[in-house]
Amino acid sequence: MKFASTRLIARDIKAMVAFYEKVMGQTADWLAPQFAEIVTPAATLAIGSVETVAIFQPGSCEPGANRTAIIELMVDDVDALFDQLKDSVTIVHEPKMMPWGNRAAMIRDPEGTIVALFKPVTEAAIARFGAR
Repeated sequence: MKFASTRLIARDIKAMVAFYEKVMGQTADWLAPQFAEIVTPAATLAIGSVETVAIFQPGSCEPGANRTAIIELMVDDVDALFDQLKDSVTIVHEPKMMPWGNRAAMIRDPEGTIVALFKPVTEAAIARFGAR
């Protein structure tokens, strides 16, 4: 098995794609007007418009309803990226050390999903992510 991607469903796909392009520093590949992907060496983030839900089963996904998932992005400089974004996002928490060895900040995307920006900083955390 190969984990292929995580997909988010968006009411406003253009705003969501623009948000993740800014946060991830990459341009999305638009595969259709209702679907885009941001492909990285480690993972792919897929974003579908709410119109795509009808293809699955109407009502099976609901934009903005998620309160269980956190999109985690390992970044080079948590503080610098947070400073760049803080005036245009909802902040969950400012940069701080986490008990598992990462420096992290959390923000929300335009649909309300939490996005964690983190960097491993302790020796154990660096070792853990070095193999991934």
